[in-house]
Amino acid sequence: MQEHEAEARIALLRRELERHNQLYYDEATPEISDSEYDRLYKELEQLEQEFPRFDSPNSPTKKVGGHVLDQFRALPHAVPMMSLDNTYSPAELRKFHERVVNLLKQEEITYWVEPKIDGVSVSVRFERGELTLALTRGDGTTGDDVTANVRTIRSLPHLLEGDAPDVLEARGEIFMPRAAFLRLNDQREAEGKERFANARNATAGTLKSLDSRDVAKRPLDAIFYARGELTSAAIESQSGLVARFAELGLKTCPITWNVHGIDEVLRAIDELEEKRHALPFEIDGAVVKVDSFALQAKLGFHSRAPRWAIAYKYAAEKAITRLKAVTIQVGRTGVLTPVAELEPVLISGSTVSRATLHNFEEVARKDIRVGDDVEIEKAGEVIPAVLRAIVENRDGDELPITAPARCPSCDQPVLASDQEVAVRCVNAECPDQVKNRLSHFVSRGAMDIDSLGEAMIKLLVDEGFIHSPPDLYELDDAQFARLAEFPGLGVKSVTKLRQSIEASKSRPPWRLLHGLGIRHVGAKVAQTLLAEFGSLTALGQASTGDLEAIPDIGPIVAEAIHAFFALEKNQEIMTRFRDAGLTFEAATPVVKADSPFSGKTCVITGTLTSMTRDEAKEFLTRLGANVSGSVSKNTDFLIAGENAGSKLTKAQQLGVTVLTEEQFNKKLNAGANNDSPQDTQPELF
Repeated sequence: MQEHEAEARIALLRRELERHNQLYYDEATPEISDSEYDRLYKELEQLEQEFPRFDSPNSPTKKVGGHVLDQFRALPHAVPMMSLDNTYSPAELRKFHERVVNLLKQEEITYWVEPKIDGVSVSVRFERGELTLALTRGDGTTGDDVTANVRTIRSLPHLLEGDAPDVLEARGEIFMPRAAFLRLNDQREAEGKERFANARNATAGTLKSLDSRDVAKRPLDAIFYARGELTSAAIESQSGLVARFAELGLKTCPITWNVHGIDEVLRAIDELEEKRHALPFEIDGAVVKVDSFALQAKLGFHSRAPRWAIAYKYAAEKAITRLKAVTIQVGRTGVLTPVAELEPVLISGSTVSRATLHNFEEVARKDIRVGDDVEIEKAGEVIPAVLRAIVENRDGDELPITAPARCPSCDQPVLASDQEVAVRCVNAECPDQVKNRLSHFVSRGAMDIDSLGEAMIKLLVDEGFIHSPPDLYELDDAQFARLAEFPGLGVKSVTKLRQSIEASKSRPPWRLLHGLGIRHVGAKVAQTLLAEFGSLTALGQASTGDLEAIPDIGPIVAEAIHAFFALEKNQEIMTRFRDAGLTFEAATPVVKADSPFSGKTCVITGTLTSMTRDEAKEFLTRLGANVSGSVSKNTDFLIAGENAGSKLTKAQQLGVTVLTEEQFNKKLNAGANNDSPQDTQPELF
């Protein structure tokens, strides 16, 4: 096939596959069989491999994922993503209408009413019809760049249909459909994994994945209902915008209302509430918007929300049932959480048999007992909670619920502090904590053992290979050989695992400290502690007074650290880590006092291409700079990468010296005596 023929065929296949994706995922009216779709898909995939110059990130073949990120970039929104005021009261909704009427000085108002989807807000940018960027809401002005993950959503076109605007930012909600979420949870349970609490948590967690291949395996969907930046004067209303979205191939809500006046708004809200459990996605209310964009512009905004829109939230659904028993869950950090085992009851469209009791202090305050009739609530489609006991229904056989003195999993004494409500098990080898602890221990932010996923951890624990993190470093040749015999593994996979475990021994000690899962000790606190004490040995010998003397280490954190190292079992674990060859001593950075950055306060903003921002921070620290997170009159240099936002504007207003990445690299090279950033790789934070 000639190159020009391949280019034309690739373009045709992409259009056809996008059209069939829309027919299948949006309209449920497929025109071709799965096998025919697969044939077209494989043809496109083959052509893209044979003619790589025509490859595109917007190809349907990219919806299987493949991007692995070190971290998410924070980028500014072209138009801020604002929140909505909300109400639970029809009376307040009428007051909203009165304010609109008074501000516009007209009685007849047309409104748009749509479901308030319980998902994760996103802004997807198309330029000349091509998907170029997807940002989370973030703080409203800046969001995380989740483009690689959003590209995997099957219902989302990478190329808009028809005559698209030069720039279109379509805003909407990413979610998991009800049926798909239930299937995912059933699958996780069958694999021995913990079920997700609700669809929104599952969606949010999925979007935070740094590996888009994992995201592609999850059943995400998206519906669009609002605009950010838009270069089109032809769209004059909310109803017109949604209609235009549909014409361009974007998925829109299947049920909406275009109504006149507040009475019709309230009727639409009531109708939506009746239909909410029949919808394919979770909702927690309705959104009411003035339909006309011209009127929206007149109404404007107040500090954080538009005056032309409001969210009406439905009251949480409640039910009465019997509390049959209480089970206790032990979390990764050792928190003992009481869970109510209930007589099954229908609520919010699903059967509920378990509910959270939050903590033992809350149980005592509400005087909830086993055998009680209890009122439960499911608010916002999340995990049900026990609200109260129906005391008048008691017959005297009810049993009080008390916190155990020993952990129900490992039978070690639990720790109860008067400074927090949680009751904890501080035994690092507690069986119920092992799997969750291991997942945290091997995570990217801790020991970064990338060959140890959930499935591998489950296999290692269930088959008795490991019982605690130190066991990873004590696996012998015979155990690795036996592991290679399990289905789906083999010598190659096990060799890679062994190499990953070995490589983690050289990680800096703050990573090991973070990986231990001590309450309140995240990455930043771990780095602070190692910078202060210099070694894990010295930290383990510190008193609570020594710990509290460190800035930002309060009594609760100090007590948690001291309690961990005081436990004999944990001391044995640390000895095993040392004997296995893990790094206990913090490296002392060599700081140059004669560099262009010595004694200077620097701020980094935007995206750097030659290094990560953490690498840049490391180089600056080595050259004697103080790296700050905010721009002020005391800032000496702002290092501005691509897509620099508000910090750049503020620096220019204050007259701060701004360095481009190229200028920054030249100064770095000068300060490091021509040792370029590429020649020295610092440990990434």
